[in-house]
Amino acid sequence: MVPHLTTALTGPLLDLERRILAAMPQIELWFRGQWLEHTPPFYASTDLRNAGFKLAPVDTNLFPGGFNNLNPEFHPLAVQAAMSAIEKICPEARNLLLIPENHTRNLFYLQNVAELVSILRQTGLNVRLGSLLPDIQEPTTVELPSGASLLLEPLQRNGNRLGLTDFDPCAILLNNDLTAGIPAVLNGLDEQFILPPLHAGWASRRKTNHFTAYDEVAQSFADMIGIDPWHINPYFSTCRAVNFHERQGEECLEANVDAVLGMVREKYREYGIDDTPFVIVKADAGTYGMGVMTVRDAAEVKGLNRRQRNKMSTLKEGQAVSEVIIQEGVHTKERVKEGVAEPVVYMIDRFVVGGFYRVNAARGVDENLNAPGMSFEPLAFETSCLCPDMTQNPDAAPNRFYAYGVVARLAALAAAIEIERTAPTS
Repeated sequence: MVPHLTTALTGPLLDLERRILAAMPQIELWFRGQWLEHTPPFYASTDLRNAGFKLAPVDTNLFPGGFNNLNPEFHPLAVQAAMSAIEKICPEARNLLLIPENHTRNLFYLQNVAELVSILRQTGLNVRLGSLLPDIQEPTTVELPSGASLLLEPLQRNGNRLGLTDFDPCAILLNNDLTAGIPAVLNGLDEQFILPPLHAGWASRRKTNHFTAYDEVAQSFADMIGIDPWHINPYFSTCRAVNFHERQGEECLEANVDAVLGMVREKYREYGIDDTPFVIVKADAGTYGMGVMTVRDAAEVKGLNRRQRNKMSTLKEGQAVSEVIIQEGVHTKERVKEGVAEPVVYMIDRFVVGGFYRVNAARGVDENLNAPGMSFEPLAFETSCLCPDMTQNPDAAPNRFYAYGVVARLAALAAAIEIERTAPTS
């Protein structure tokens, strides 16, 4: 099932998909060369937006939390990809410690953890869960709606190694994005691999670093297949030293919103697009759809009311927002059951392992869908993103999802470059 587009597929997107299909061998060769130079993240998920005239990533998460939403038929792909990732870092690995988010009551998230554990165990690993929660002082079982259960155990630090009772892992896999900072127990683990690396967490990661790297990746890819990189790349800018409660940084916001909107309007004129340009202002660090607002005119960011300022001022775990990215908004013209939808593509190592649709009937085509009212369509990707069918039209399911997989891999490549460039020097 390919969610229907509400715009005719006769414009730039159709041309983009045709070019991607025609260049498939060249694209795959190019990716192989890129992965020889850059180490892909252990895993990642990318939120895409399909505007009918543009297909672009708007966010890349290095601690994905929706493995339970993937099509179960793609489970073998995930296992094979995880095997490849593990063999790179610890070929003889037997034990892996998985550290999840501190969401003991969020059963949807914990079902994601259970699916991730299942994938990893089928690679031949002994996987156990270590919790950062201070109130987990002894092994604690959490029952899941599926009938499965998870055993959370207290972490034990022994010198430069981290483990559990009678469990010394080769590697530590974080499914905790470190929004609240890097816990002391994770520092100085020089004898173990930590995946993703600590500096990939939101304590230090910035979206502007990611999209700066993506700019370069998109330009290189666009030059190779002969397209305008704008068709796969959103414009962006940034503001530092913002304080929404104190109304600090409003002038910077207004100027940058106006600048990005101006660039988008010029592209809309160039391609004869009638939609209203907009930008998304969001925290430069953090996820969970918090600290996000849609802006259609620069004047809107001055004089925000108290409710708007409160919404933009804090993130997950109460972290204050002081830096924002102003990103070109990409309309989503996809629908699932009449709800506005956007595809989310999941990767392990350099491989696409599936995806799903985030659907939100309460939101518009120019709004953030990662918000109350959203749901997921876990079986939406009935074909993988790996095998296009050259005998079918560009909008056939295998070909549409191949294009999605290509753009998601571009985002993962940008994440790899981002991680390299932001690595601590000492």
